[in-house]
Amino acid sequence: MGFLDLFKKKSEVIEDLDLSWLEVDMHSHLIPGIDDGSKTMEESLDLIKRLSSYGLRKIITTPHIMSEYYRNTPEIISMGLEDLRKAVQKEGITIEIEAAAEYYMDEIFLEKIKNGEEVLSFGDNYILVETGFINKPQMLLETIFQLEMAGFRPILAHPERYQYLLSDKGLVQDLNDRNILFQLNLLSLTGFYSKPVKDFGEMLVESGRVKFFGTDCHNPRYLDMLETLPKSKIYSKIKQLDLLNSSL
Repeated sequence: MGFLDLFKKKSEVIEDLDLSWLEVDMHSHLIPGIDDGSKTMEESLDLIKRLSSYGLRKIITTPHIMSEYYRNTPEIISMGLEDLRKAVQKEGITIEIEAAAEYYMDEIFLEKIKNGEEVLSFGDNYILVETGFINKPQMLLETIFQLEMAGFRPILAHPERYQYLLSDKGLVQDLNDRNILFQLNLLSLTGFYSKPVKDFGEMLVESGRVKFFGTDCHNPRYLDMLETLPKSKIYSKIKQLDLLNSSL
């Protein structure tokens, strides 16, 4: 060994990503061309191949429904799912594919719930909802109440990314007291979004508040970063959590 070799940094070996413990990814954007996720069927198939290689047995993909940007309907999503399933089968990828939606909580969504319009749920009548990232929606608690009155079980998508929750731990506790289920993005634990998001996500995990994990996969860059998850100090802990993904 040469003198300079003593100072060479050993190359880091990253453990292969294994999501077989999760079984089901219940948050992604894989129906091509209908939101900000996958743009083409070819891209969707590549992403699904990679997700399958991590050991997942099922994907519940959840296109955005946002009145201002992504005006998807149950019919649009159902047709997209049918085309995706046919392509997956033709490609010989052995993974189950279902679809629901990620609903943006605004006045229009609230009216849909009040009026008993069709919305897409999954599993035990779960419904995935999101809000803006900066300010707490005025109708947040009312919308949750109306969802529960209609028989749904709301899951709050990626709470670790909401600035208003990060600055209001009392609201975090209030939502837990109301039995609102939290879904954390696995990417948050890699630092993909920011260090504050990573830290907040780890806190939610440590406090036992997380009941679902999702990839929130939109494109290949998401999975490239997701494959660094085994480097996270919390990786071994999350594999031991009592999650609800496997029940879906």
